[in-house]
Amino acid sequence: MNSVKEIAKEVKLISGQNVFACYQCGRCSSACPMTEEMDLLPNQIIRLVQMSDDAVLSSVTPWICASCLDCTIRCPRGIDVAKVMEAIRQLSIRRGIEKREELVRNFKEMDELPQILLVSAFRKYTG
Repeated sequence: MNSVKEIAKEVKLISGQNVFACYQCGRCSSACPMTEEMDLLPNQIIRLVQMSDDAVLSSVTPWICASCLDCTIRCPRGIDVAKVMEAIRQLSIRRGIEKREELVRNFKEMDELPQILLVSAFRKYTG
């Protein structure tokens, strides 16, 4: 089990973002066009990182994130939530916790798959 400092430190190292700057206003979640497909809202993901909950690595939300930057534009604290989501995806891959198969099962058509899922699969098998 990781401590809050370890998870936050790893996220900051990968993303360059300080998740402790977030005060949970929820603007990122209200701006996100993908929330209907997510199991947790973007602000909840940030809170899980702040609270040392390893469940953040098992969430499908980072894999659904389209990296459209609507959350970043709306954040009054200037946190790039898309970079945090990418950092969580990388941590999940490093620890062997991936959601690709689960996401593929939930989408019936290839064109329904989140683009980031396809990109991450491509990177894993070619990099």
